[in-house]
Amino acid sequence: MTDAELDAFMDASAAALGISIDPEWRASVRANLAVVFRMAPLVLDFPLDDEAEPAPVFKA
Repeated sequence: MTDAELDAFMDASAAALGISIDPEWRASVRANLAVVFRMAPLVLDFPLDDEAEPAPVFKA
């Protein structure tokens, strides 16, 4: 995604969540979004069997 697309996504997401992003944080948020969008296909394309179950949750 381009910086303009990431900025538009950031603005739309912030508006939908009812939060504001301080101007000094915008570059960091944009960089984080770029990494997340690059990593997403790795997660989405990982093959899982139909019988796959989530790991159990252990609480201490």
